[in-house]
Amino acid sequence: MNQEEYPLEATSKMSKFTLPRRPISRRRALVLSGGALSLAPMIASGVARAADDWPNRSVRYIVPFPAGGPTDTLSRIVCAELTNLTGQTFVIENKSGNGGVLGADLVAKATPDGYTIGLYTIAAHAIAPTLFVKMPFDAGRDVTGISILWEVPNMLMTRLDFPANTVPELIALLKANPGKYSFASSGAGTSPQITGELFKSMAGVNILHVPYRGSAPAHQDILAGQVDMMFDNIPGPLGLMKGGKVKAFAVTSAKRHPAAPDTPAMAEFLPGFEIVSWGGFCGPAGMPKPMVDKANGLLKKALESPKVMAAFEKAGATRRWLSPADTAKYRADNEARLAPVIKASGAKVE
Repeated sequence: MNQEEYPLEATSKMSKFTLPRRPISRRRALVLSGGALSLAPMIASGVARAADDWPNRSVRYIVPFPAGGPTDTLSRIVCAELTNLTGQTFVIENKSGNGGVLGADLVAKATPDGYTIGLYTIAAHAIAPTLFVKMPFDAGRDVTGISILWEVPNMLMTRLDFPANTVPELIALLKANPGKYSFASSGAGTSPQITGELFKSMAGVNILHVPYRGSAPAHQDILAGQVDMMFDNIPGPLGLMKGGKVKAFAVTSAKRHPAAPDTPAMAEFLPGFEIVSWGGFCGPAGMPKPMVDKANGLLKKALESPKVMAAFEKAGATRRWLSPADTAKYRADNEARLAPVIKASGAKVE
């Protein structure tokens, strides 16, 4: 056939022709609905098979903080054990920025097939929803919590030549010199910043906040004397304290920590003072439940590994495993508990 036999004008007119609508009979409707229902077991079976087969290739694991920090270190310990358990590599990608929100957003917007997951953090998923004026994702709606894995208190450390040696001396010095001293954090919106803000509020002191992109550069400036003090997840300060490079003043758990029994809890001087950082695994919303449950079970096995147990103990981290449902509740409860602290501090991130 050629264009002369079927001119374009004729085909254009034909394209506008529509068949008259006919109502669907009750019998036909039942046939169609029955066909859809017959597909449901097939779809469920396909989802179950995908979960059984997961992972059958490498998994991308996003850490929303720079390499070398406490959360990065703990993530690598767990991912190494998952690689051993599954035979598939869990590839860590560090995507830092905005207090963990940048990397967390990549996870929230990923395809929910189980091959892009990431670190669940107090910073990006419990603090940021209140602290940030505009969030790129909803921490409850757009994220699937797989499990909480660890809890870690912060520790207050200062440069070695800081002119105070106890918490009461520190508070007295800060009150006598409002605005003179500074505290570092691993980023705006992180638990170290919010811990510092809580300390300022409860102690009635004024210290300047200096945010960094991760703990490692902040530690370097503490050692160099460029910044005076820092609240940080205990693994980092603990190592520096044991090396005689910083002064350790207090931990932020309700009681003294087993890894540093001679270091008092801040609550001994400021009753009610308690902030514990936490981390875990999460994925985007829409991950199939069988896959989430399988990942949750693998994480439980990973936490029971002697290697992981020893590494966590050395890092001062307490192992904590929760079901997916309890993980979601844990995050929501943390957000609700910290929101008044953040609002009272006046801290905001545009």
